[in-house]
Amino acid sequence: MLVTGAVVLVRSPELGDWSTTIGTRAYGGTEPVRLGDHVRVGSNTKTWTGTVVLQLVDEGRLGLDDPISTYVPGVPNGDAITLAHLLSMRSGLDNYTQALELNEAMDADPARSYAPQELLDMAFRRPPLYPPGEGYNYSNTNTVLLGLVIEQVTGTPVAEEFRTRLFAPLGMDGSAFPDRDSAALADPHPRGYTYGGNVETIDSLVLPDDVQAQARAGTLAPTDVTDANPSWAWTAGAGVSTAEDLADCVRALVGGGLLGPELQQQRLDSVRPVDPADPMSPGYGLGLARFGTLYGHSGELPGFNSFMGHDPERDITVVTWTSLAPSVDGRGPAVELAKAVIGALYAP
Repeated sequence: MLVTGAVVLVRSPELGDWSTTIGTRAYGGTEPVRLGDHVRVGSNTKTWTGTVVLQLVDEGRLGLDDPISTYVPGVPNGDAITLAHLLSMRSGLDNYTQALELNEAMDADPARSYAPQELLDMAFRRPPLYPPGEGYNYSNTNTVLLGLVIEQVTGTPVAEEFRTRLFAPLGMDGSAFPDRDSAALADPHPRGYTYGGNVETIDSLVLPDDVQAQARAGTLAPTDVTDANPSWAWTAGAGVSTAEDLADCVRALVGGGLLGPELQQQRLDSVRPVDPADPMSPGYGLGLARFGTLYGHSGELPGFNSFMGHDPERDITVVTWTSLAPSVDGRGPAVELAKAVIGALYAP
């Protein structure tokens, strides 16, 4: 899938721990990828945001049934949308990431910084897709709102809440949540690449056949998007981490230790199939996804794709990342890599 660099990490008391690195840190380069490299982890950040919100619920400072209008004014259907709806992607709010104006701006000025309210305004200009709780739609708008809730209730920047509540307790020394004005990515790190622009891929990540053919033939080089400002994703996807940190994180997210036992179980039980007609479809709950027997999340923004999953029954953890996203055929390379690894681990 034309991936420049990739990492796979597996932890299993039953099968043994294993990791491998593939490729180089730069397109056409010679310096190899390393296990400790820092990458942008995209929507894996949602699990951090969701966990902090749930910790505040545990502390009695928030309620899952609280309407978002209590904390953020001007949200369409805000009196009926609860924090639980936002956490589970069932608010009905439009996804600002698909707004043409955002994608045009990102193509024109990749270094631009976005304030959370700018992102929300783009979503709120379009009508909700359905009444709260009556459908499922994966929307970054939900998690940006939750980031604002965290900051309002705690009175501190969300980056500090991530640090004190997640990174420090779990020893995630390679993880960070960058300032909105910063595109910094700590060393060491690979370069991140993509084919195609943001506007070109709003409706479909699959590029035209001729572009795919040129890329595979090596006559079309990818675009280096490493230094693009990730503030457009904010608490929905701007986080930075390493493979080992993600492994520690997802094990705690699923296995417990970050929430009280009752709320932890409620979180796991909240995961429901995203397609009600297909019980085997991936599931989503309170800031947590499920893929087969593994709970966790995946993440993608231009240049980087990642996956983290943990099976609480067999105590198996799988983490993958790639420095290309998306692939020219629209697939997430790290997700496809994770599927292959999981298939081998669970082979009869």
